[in-house]
Amino acid sequence: MTSRTRPAGVAALTVLLLAAATGCTDGSGGGPGGGTPTPGTTAGPPGAARPEAPSAAPGGASAPVGFTLVASGDVLPHDSIIRRAAEDSGGGGYDFRPMLSGVKPVVSRADIALCHMETVYGEEGGPYTGYPAFKSPPEVAAALKATGYDSCSTASNHTLDDGADGLGRTLDALDKAGVRHAGSARTAEEAARPALLKAGGATVAQLAYTYDTNGYPLPEGRPWAVQLLDEKKVVADARAARAAGADVVVVSVHWGTEWQTEADERQLSLGRALTASQTGGRPDIDLIIGTHAHVPQAYEKVNGTWIVYGMGDQIAGDMINHEGAYDPRGNQGTLGRFTFAPPRAPGGRWEVTKAEFIPQWFDTARGRVVNLAADGGDPHRAEIRETIRQVVLSRGAGKDGLVMGR
Repeated sequence: MTSRTRPAGVAALTVLLLAAATGCTDGSGGGPGGGTPTPGTTAGPPGAARPEAPSAAPGGASAPVGFTLVASGDVLPHDSIIRRAAEDSGGGGYDFRPMLSGVKPVVSRADIALCHMETVYGEEGGPYTGYPAFKSPPEVAAALKATGYDSCSTASNHTLDDGADGLGRTLDALDKAGVRHAGSARTAEEAARPALLKAGGATVAQLAYTYDTNGYPLPEGRPWAVQLLDEKKVVADARAARAAGADVVVVSVHWGTEWQTEADERQLSLGRALTASQTGGRPDIDLIIGTHAHVPQAYEKVNGTWIVYGMGDQIAGDMINHEGAYDPRGNQGTLGRFTFAPPRAPGGRWEVTKAEFIPQWFDTARGRVVNLAADGGDPHRAEIRETIRQVVLSRGAGKDGLVMGR
């Protein structure tokens, strides 16, 4: 995404921000866990024991075990976010863990948790920058790992903000933290390999793509450095991931129209095409997770496959829209949680048996992500929660079983 944030003098910024038509705004304003439910069960409180899965299938073979997958939206460290992380470190660098502590119970209890790392990292010690060309502290990676994220999409319109060097530093830092990644690559071999993760009895592949790189050309001689969004390529990569052993294929897509809560025509048409693609009667793609719009967008089940058109932002400063106005929707988002059950027959599809959205909000005054579903009766937060709920359900996902989780 490409959205700036609101500095202390909002009015003074209005004219300046009208020119930003390509994306993210300037933010200078103000793991696997032990409590994941098995398919068909309801999550208990944090720390609750995981229900036992059947120990054996007919014939004495071990029964495949289901899993839960959680995904979230853009991590977008504006200048104000970087300053907050410096304050939270107590003078010892940058600590992004407190910002994410509000969603850690949800993220860490999932069998697989996926994030979207919108920006690239600067060199150790800085300098670090927010909008329009982001260079974030590499300490973000350690915070993502500590929160419970297993893998992150790294394909966005900001992936080349600092060229090939920034791309490489980002993937190096994620590797060091133990977070997998998809969507950008340092070598052709890396680009050709899907990110494969184990969850329950399944191997899950994450693929990631972006609509553009804000006009920055791909590094010379490295056409594979960033995965660009193309229907035929996505399908081919999904089929290759199956051939590499993936039972479930998740596609993370950086797409859509910024500040628009409704999915645009390309999202809708591409979503229909990707979910219709099959090989041998089995869908090639099992879940689509969208980012980039800065605002929550709808969930929808299309051709039997769940699509989240837009997760919204998870971390961002006070956001300024294309009209130059502060827009509180830029700090709203969701976590999606999907429970997958094993195939009913060998070679069949892993089915989503439960689909949930968890509304979240980044409180820029406190610098903290808030799980709105677990929050109390604060009227302001209840209003935000209801706004998100209406958008998420706006394409009829409730009729297909989507519910609000905690």
